[in-house]
Amino acid sequence: MPTSPSSSAQAARKAVADRLREIRQDAGLTAKDVADRIGWYKSKVSRLENAVTPPSDDDVKAWCRACGADGMAADIIAASRTAENMYVDWRRLQRTGLRRLQDSYVPLFERTNTFRVYCSNVVPGLCQTEGYVRALLGSIAAFRSAPDDLSSAVPARMARARILREGSHRFAFLLEEAVLRHRVGGSQVMAGQMDHLLSVMSLPSVSLGVIPFSADRRMWMLETFSIYDEEQAQVETLTAQVNVTAPSEVRQYLQAFSEFGKLAVYGQRARDLIKAASDALE
Repeated sequence: MPTSPSSSAQAARKAVADRLREIRQDAGLTAKDVADRIGWYKSKVSRLENAVTPPSDDDVKAWCRACGADGMAADIIAASRTAENMYVDWRRLQRTGLRRLQDSYVPLFERTNTFRVYCSNVVPGLCQTEGYVRALLGSIAAFRSAPDDLSSAVPARMARARILREGSHRFAFLLEEAVLRHRVGGSQVMAGQMDHLLSVMSLPSVSLGVIPFSADRRMWMLETFSIYDEEQAQVETLTAQVNVTAPSEVRQYLQAFSEFGKLAVYGQRARDLIKAASDALE
């Protein structure tokens, strides 16, 4: 069972806090000594050492300087940034609108050769129609009170889908059958979305499988996640985007994807499920 992404992020923050404590102890200093040397309240030292508050770059530099360990600051800053980027609140990602968030994925997409995407709740972003995107992003923006920039966010989301037809990228999509049945944007939008999925399936770069309701579950349903090559996994929770880069954890997501792949049907059997979902809209 994969480790909780939020737990992994907290563990990474704790590792940074533990390193700060070790540097202080190696220097033979008490928490009060460090606070006095920097000009902080002792409570701030406690918060940093207990991972209650993440350190800023300046905090780390001041800490290392106070402990006579300036040479360690760069590595700790890098570790702290990695920890903070593991679990990113959607409100932080979307505070400037949805358009900028769409554009932020482009560099990652361009350098990825193999995409593995498991979806338990929505159609994969790269496979969505304009109508589906507009309905989905509209509901997300409303729920999270994000700035209303759908007029630019929707085209940006659609532009990303060009990667399906460009370059030598490979895509493996796995969808729970429920994804085909959830009505996002109404029956007309969903009918168009089902037709588009059938079209996407025919692309030479794409493998698309559907896990039917009738599958004998040897792998329980998880939150939607994407794996970029074998270097990084992204998990979408209600409140945050979680970036997993620890090799052992990425391997767990690869294993989960493999198990889901064994449950899925492909080719004509997958097409039949998509067509059945489309027919049920009538």
